[in-house]
Amino acid sequence: MDSAVHVSPARTTDPVQVGPHPLAPDDVVAVARHDRPVVLAPASLAAMEASRAVIEALIDDERPHYGVSTGFGALATRQIPVPQREALQRSLIRSHAASSGGEVDREVVRALMLNRLHTMATGRTGVRPAVAHAYAALLNAGLTPVVREYGSLGCSGDLAPLSHCALAAMGEGDVRTADGELRPAGKALADAGIEPLVLREKEGLALVNGTDGMLGMLVLAAADLRRLAATADLAAALSVEGLLGTDDVFAEDLHALRPHPGQLASAANLRRLLAGSARIRSRAARGEHAFTRVQDAYSLRCAPQVHGAVRATLAHAETVAAIELASAIDNPVVTADGRVESNGNFHGAPVGYVLDFLAIAAADLASISERRTDRFLDRNRSHGLPPFLAADPGVDSGHMIAQYTQAGIVSELKRLAVPASVDSIPSSAMQEDHVSMGWAAGLKLRRAVAGLEQVLAIEILTAVRALDLRDAGAAGGGAVLEGVSSPPLAAARRTLREVVDGPGPDRYLSPEIAAAVELVRSGRLLAAVEHVLGGPLD
Repeated sequence: MDSAVHVSPARTTDPVQVGPHPLAPDDVVAVARHDRPVVLAPASLAAMEASRAVIEALIDDERPHYGVSTGFGALATRQIPVPQREALQRSLIRSHAASSGGEVDREVVRALMLNRLHTMATGRTGVRPAVAHAYAALLNAGLTPVVREYGSLGCSGDLAPLSHCALAAMGEGDVRTADGELRPAGKALADAGIEPLVLREKEGLALVNGTDGMLGMLVLAAADLRRLAATADLAAALSVEGLLGTDDVFAEDLHALRPHPGQLASAANLRRLLAGSARIRSRAARGEHAFTRVQDAYSLRCAPQVHGAVRATLAHAETVAAIELASAIDNPVVTADGRVESNGNFHGAPVGYVLDFLAIAAADLASISERRTDRFLDRNRSHGLPPFLAADPGVDSGHMIAQYTQAGIVSELKRLAVPASVDSIPSSAMQEDHVSMGWAAGLKLRRAVAGLEQVLAIEILTAVRALDLRDAGAAGGGAVLEGVSSPPLAAARRTLREVVDGPGPDRYLSPEIAAAVELVRSGRLLAAVEHVLGGPLD
């Protein structure tokens, strides 16, 4: 399952100004995913100069200052002689660039670097402006350090991932160019006209002590889940229409009785999406005697409650992300009044918790989607549709195995929903004896988001096939009827049919699933619907 997630291109190439204000989530996405350039704010350069002066005053001090004149972690009791204090920073980066496993997605590394650049720009780390300029130059040149999956425990910073980025800025290790070519960092920097960094006192430590990687994954996942929550409402509306359900349960006054904001938004979306459907009419319009089902199944009737809970979880996660994006995370930190103080702000618990929480929400959103899909395929529950939506059941299997694919993904998402943040493995000779595992939580959330996209795409693919079969049946088996679906759902159906053919005998199904996934992933399907609606879904 591909963990990379993509949306529509950024709308502007204007540089993102880094510092002194908090980063905006949209700017993180734009830089990480769409290569938008960055520029350092003049006020940030002044703040960095001021905090660097504090560090410079301590360089020759015989008293121990963590990160300036001592070792690191459990080795912090070792006083480092003045002539070796620059070598100390280089050794830190080289030894900590110890990640292993598969390469981390480019957008995650770029988000990590941007978040570390932002912390530098606060003027609380004590690094020279030259260090920040080097990171900005790497981002703007599209040079991405190679970072591998394992190496961060989510405490004392995302150590190995951040160290690989610092190593590349030193001209060591490997990078990927903008077109994906793997190159030695020194040669890539030279070709881009970037001077390799020579780290000075405290600067190596300042480049590795942050929650930047897990925060980047949180911001990217939150952007994707906002889109997928609206897509889930679209999928549910198609399923309600395709299964001849009722929209009575989405009435505004019913949801006002339990006014969770996310639930209210989802119910409003469903009302907008179903308005004007010839199949989904209120009970009054149908007449009491024409209505034979007292209630629809939970997967239809309770969609706003489940989809709304996802939105509530997401809103909480976005609050945490906003605080982190306004933070300066380092250890030690240079305070506003010029003190150099150790602290524990690098602990990733706040971010790790919400990464895990979002994985739970993604798994449940996928689960209810799969249940709606399954109803289409069972002739005992589909209200008149052929078994498995097959053209000739028995000869053809229709969407039988598409649901298997969904079920396999949903099962994996349930496993990915097991929290990483409840685990802790002590490290650094018990000096770092409680860690967050937030980096691992972020990696598994990315996989969960990619799986959710696929599950929703299969539901949409199945629901549209069911609607086509109903329309063709009502037309006597020939042409598909027009004007049966609501206008926004008709737009969704047309958009899908531009890339996937309508019902017929069995054919190679995997490319059709991939095409539907791309419509969901790119946001194109949602955009087609929102164009008809005249505005975005909430």
